[in-house]
Amino acid sequence: MAAPAPTTQQEMRQRNLARVLHTVAAGGRLSRAGVAARIGLTRAAVSTLVDELLGAGLLTELGPGRSGAVGRPGTALALSDRGPCGIGAEIGVDHLAVCAVDLRGEVRARTAVDAANRDSDPVPVLRQLAGLVRETAEEVRGLGLRPAGLTVAVPGLVARGTTTVVRAPNLGWTDLDLAPLLGAAVPGAGAVCAVDNEANLGALAELWLGGHTPPPGDFVHVSAEIGIGAAVVVDGELLRGARGFAGELGHVPVRPQGRPCVCGGIGCLEQYAGEEAVLRAAGFDPAATAARHPGPGARIDLLLARAEDGDRAVRRALREAGTALGTALTGAVNLLDPRTVVLGGALARLAPWLLPALERELDRRLAGPPTVAVSRLGPEGPLRGAAHSVVRAVLDDPLAHRV
Repeated sequence: MAAPAPTTQQEMRQRNLARVLHTVAAGGRLSRAGVAARIGLTRAAVSTLVDELLGAGLLTELGPGRSGAVGRPGTALALSDRGPCGIGAEIGVDHLAVCAVDLRGEVRARTAVDAANRDSDPVPVLRQLAGLVRETAEEVRGLGLRPAGLTVAVPGLVARGTTTVVRAPNLGWTDLDLAPLLGAAVPGAGAVCAVDNEANLGALAELWLGGHTPPPGDFVHVSAEIGIGAAVVVDGELLRGARGFAGELGHVPVRPQGRPCVCGGIGCLEQYAGEEAVLRAAGFDPAATAARHPGPGARIDLLLARAEDGDRAVRRALREAGTALGTALTGAVNLLDPRTVVLGGALARLAPWLLPALERELDRRLAGPPTVAVSRLGPEGPLRGAAHSVVRAVLDDPLAHRV
């Protein structure tokens, strides 16, 4: 959706500064003349804006760049690898993770710890996460970076425009505001703290960092850990819904008379395609397997190794999960008509055994099914998306993030 037209000279200046930054971010090694050609401003106007952004520490100059015009190329511009950076954090059922990315989107620091967060008291979990955030912020300060804010990815519903987790069934948390314990974890960032659903942030990472050519403007992004989440991007914008709860694919019923779910429903997709469901269908006890294989991705590693070794029970369980995913996605595709379905998170790693059954189900149920793609970001999507959302805020409002 197009942003409203600027109404004051200050707003116009801010808009044009942001346009320059986004153009440099997308263009790569552009000169002032090259930027001017792309955004339709005069070279003199762009040169003034660039000088301001250089002085603010948001841009830097490289060697000769591309202008698209005849003659000697001008000096190339790039987003600064110093100055503002984004901090992203992720609360998983079995881990905590934090990373920092610079304006170029490069990961400059990352840390993760195993943590048994299911049905946990949120206060010690958030205190531990705040400690990891502070350590990461201190590390990047030593690299000449300045944290501009923090975004936290959570496996649950987040009320739109707030930092409140309304319900996170796999954590056992309800109506919990994360800001009081995390808002001060990045000193000097103005207590800028945002909280979002992990599937939403995974989809935004796919949009911004997924490496698709051209970038997919309309897609459904499906990801999995213990649960299954989805997010919908329409015309390059995340579809949030009235309350911010859009995309709860994991709790779409696929078997109305099926198993009870932690959400209170019956026969939800999560009970047939979530990690624990696949383990159970493959003959593993989920609790015992989690105890023997703790930590993020450990059970997926087990399933992957067994599938690659030809384990029939595991391959059958993955086929059944793919069929259940196809059943749930049929409704979403019929309703939204996306061009692409992107498998992210743990699903990306298991794609060779999920995709055939999933695509077969879509082909059977739909006339002209969408393309199904596999995310290059995989399980890193939500964390990268969280950190990069802070960077996008800097690019959108450079005046607020000057040195």
